[in-house]
Amino acid sequence: MRRLGLERELIDAGVYERTAGRFRGAGIVLPTFAQLADPATIPSAIAERLEGVDPDAPDPLNLFRVHWFNAADRRGRADVPVHVVLPPELTGVPCRIVVALGDRFPMIGSHKVIAAYGCLAPRIVTGGFDPTAQRAVWPSTGNYCRGGVAISRIMGCRGVAVLPAGMSRERFAWLERWVADPADVIRTPGTESNVKEIYDRCAELDRDPDTVIFNQFSEFGNHLAHYALTGRAVERVVESMQAGEPGLRLRAFVSATGSAGTIGAGDYLKERHGSLTVAVEALECPTLLRNGFGEHNIQGIGDKHVPLIHNVMATDLVVAVSDRATDHLEVMFSTPAGRDYLARRRGVPEAVIAALPSLGFSSLCNIVAAIKVAKYEGYGPDDVIATVATDGAEMYGTEIERILERDFGGGFDAVAAGETFGRFVLGAGTDDLLELTRPERDRIFNLGYYTWVEQQGVSIEEFEARRRPEFWSGIRTYLADWDRRIEAFNARVGGSGA
Repeated sequence: MRRLGLERELIDAGVYERTAGRFRGAGIVLPTFAQLADPATIPSAIAERLEGVDPDAPDPLNLFRVHWFNAADRRGRADVPVHVVLPPELTGVPCRIVVALGDRFPMIGSHKVIAAYGCLAPRIVTGGFDPTAQRAVWPSTGNYCRGGVAISRIMGCRGVAVLPAGMSRERFAWLERWVADPADVIRTPGTESNVKEIYDRCAELDRDPDTVIFNQFSEFGNHLAHYALTGRAVERVVESMQAGEPGLRLRAFVSATGSAGTIGAGDYLKERHGSLTVAVEALECPTLLRNGFGEHNIQGIGDKHVPLIHNVMATDLVVAVSDRATDHLEVMFSTPAGRDYLARRRGVPEAVIAALPSLGFSSLCNIVAAIKVAKYEGYGPDDVIATVATDGAEMYGTEIERILERDFGGGFDAVAAGETFGRFVLGAGTDDLLELTRPERDRIFNLGYYTWVEQQGVSIEEFEARRRPEFWSGIRTYLADWDRRIEAFNARVGGSGA
């Protein structure tokens, strides 16, 4: 399953040695997945040097910031991942909804840099990718390709972003600053839902033997990195809450499916806490919920298919959220009138309001879904639902302007704020929610056949193997193997950092 990122043996000794030479000359050292899951184990020499590094610079040391424990200033390290606990005043439900904030990550201000590192690092240390000769192609609907381009630039190789033309202007502006050549930003037709068009363009690029496609939807390094890093980070947040209130219990982990990397953290949390794993998608494109299709504006959650790395058989609920909810709540949380309404009329604490800029479209999608799950399950004050904020509002300034003009005549006042809160928060119900039985899991699992076996050339044996729990528990051993290879590679480079 080499093309799916599952390789632990040396593939090409020549490539391995050339890459080690490149890294030696550039002073690049790779963090292990264990170090990123627990940054306190990062060598002190590296941690001290990192203090003087700009988190937005293409500096190799920023690889050691590809974790959830970056402090609010994005330079220091926090004991507990930065998060916000949303109170009943904001959610309308009595349980705690805790959101880990992804805009603290280096370079791209999004946790999708985890996926990019998780896909590329194993290829580097097994000689499966040659940064001295090959270009890395990053198919995405926005943040993953930014992470891939950033890491490619650090490693001195050519990174190519492939994403829909209809994504936010801010995404393209960032890419234009980071790529070596404007031609390395490839726009495909459509918007968030048009993943098939991305695949088609990648198939054309893949004809070049010097091109490697890092498909986040089928690279198991994406799943494994989030299992280890995001799973542990969310657990650490919940543990910090339980330290003050021992009666709290993690009940569910909620994640928009997207590439199905982040939702891999649900496997980690289910194994250790017995929590439910909740998959979220756009109501306008209810693929998991109703075998449906369509277009939407919840940027960051590509759909119309079931990612190969989604552990469908371990998913407990599917929830759909309308992009009207995320559009309008983004406006509400980003405007003075909206924030004033929350403070004055709803009594939302100032510290929570201060965290609202850290919530982008997909983050709000996760939060609305968590509210729906809380109502469906009847969770109370001692129950915790955890989720993540993939990125912040910074990526959506032009989108907010467009929504303001389209839906609010260019302005947003207290009346609009009250209507938005009433409709999309207090009015969030248990509709468009499905509790998955075994037949429903099989239905969703089987949907993936048409993408992966018929279109993408995955063998039926590889496809079916994923139906069994043993497959998912078995691939976890790759993490320790990759870490051993990273340590050996660093020793070969001569820069362990110790």
